[in-house]
Amino acid sequence: MSHRSPESRRDERSSPTNVDRSAATMADHLCKGFIAHDQRDYDGAVEAFAVVDELQFDHIDDSAARRAAAGYVDALWAKDDVEERCRVNGELDPDKLRSADWSSVERALERRAEAAEIDPRYASLTTDAWIQHKVGGDYWTPMMTAQMLEFRAALQNPAYPNKPRHGQGGFGPEPTRYALGNELHDTRQWEQAREVMTPYFQRILDEHDA
Repeated sequence: MSHRSPESRRDERSSPTNVDRSAATMADHLCKGFIAHDQRDYDGAVEAFAVVDELQFDHIDDSAARRAAAGYVDALWAKDDVEERCRVNGELDPDKLRSADWSSVERALERRAEAAEIDPRYASLTTDAWIQHKVGGDYWTPMMTAQMLEFRAALQNPAYPNKPRHGQGGFGPEPTRYALGNELHDTRQWEQAREVMTPYFQRILDEHDA
């Protein structure tokens, strides 16, 4: 895989047409990454998520972006391993899941955060979100908080969402979109997930090109 500098990636997105196409491509590859995970295609998942990370994290080089993607995929595979150990008669046991050792998941997410220069709280928040998602708890709060941190890294703006009025406690519209995208992933509504996530990535590309 060729490694392009952040500057060259920005040059490739210099026209509005390219920006629009890139945002749609990012949303499409995000879905492809999750589909590859569902199909147990490790290499396919890394390749798909690497496309997303190379475009959304243009403050790092492609090698670091690929490490970030691999960290995320490693976390997904580690999550699956934890879940397999927490099955009783073929069903996930919530009590076992709550008390399980999730450190392998968090370590993989820490590698992602380090590679992409995301606030390190991202790793523990995402791990908690995944646990709560499986046990029927409030997973959306830690998920949106984690995605707010990831989105700040992508924008290179630690003040996001920069709300001009009241409602400062929210996560911002883009992390909220991500949580909806996750719900659509759960229900295998991939076309809607792509539609929801395209503006998420468009905001990132617009900020890069500003």
